[in-house]
Amino acid sequence: MISPSENKDFIGGVIRASGRNPALIILLTALAAVAGWFALREVPLDALPDLSDTQVIVTTEWPGWSADLVEDQVTFPLESRLLGSPRVKAVRGESVYGRSFLYVIFNEGTDLYWARTRVSEVLTSIRPILPKGAEPKMGPDANGLGWVFQYALVDDSKNLNLGSLRTLQDWVLRPALAAVPGVAEVAPVGGFAREVQILLDPDRLSASGISLQEIADAVRKSNRDASGRSLEINSAEVVIRGRGRIRSPEDLRRIL
Repeated sequence: MISPSENKDFIGGVIRASGRNPALIILLTALAAVAGWFALREVPLDALPDLSDTQVIVTTEWPGWSADLVEDQVTFPLESRLLGSPRVKAVRGESVYGRSFLYVIFNEGTDLYWARTRVSEVLTSIRPILPKGAEPKMGPDANGLGWVFQYALVDDSKNLNLGSLRTLQDWVLRPALAAVPGVAEVAPVGGFAREVQILLDPDRLSASGISLQEIADAVRKSNRDASGRSLEINSAEVVIRGRGRIRSPEDLRRIL
């Protein structure tokens, strides 16, 4: 331990040395001020520092199946595979009707994007053994302390319906907001996604012997472009392709 007298002698020595070398003290003070200014500008500061573990969320939708089947066929296979990934500390699974949630927690200090790469590799390898219709996907690269902002898209002129507002949100606002630095995900809620419905007459179907599956197959096969080949005409190469995308209800009426 340092006695009070020794501490007093040390402080006095520092003061005397400073008085004998004023130029050196001024230089050291200026260097410390410059270093502090740079530190203030460069050191990352956060009003709410993220003290949580590195976590990746995996969600899988399997519509129509009960929670126990989702647990056996989806959650357990994913959980067992993810537990063997490097630097994984814990995997917490939750199964509900038609949906599975997995929370993959990594060791402290693990880079988030490194962790997401490891999880993506596991999801790619396990997809062939999952039941048909179950498609696992990772959640956004955000944490529980991220700020969530909500907004409402309203048409005061009353000229746009909910379908038009949802189209404006998905094709105009969503890409623009997703490009803003710091935005992890833009998740729209509400509105109506634009769709065209085909209303069938059961009596006419029965009389003609056509099934619903044949109707669906005909629409699916007609709603796609087809690649062709290239032809050389007068020393010029012409690319041939078939345009078959459905763009209006009239195109549906012309399907054979």
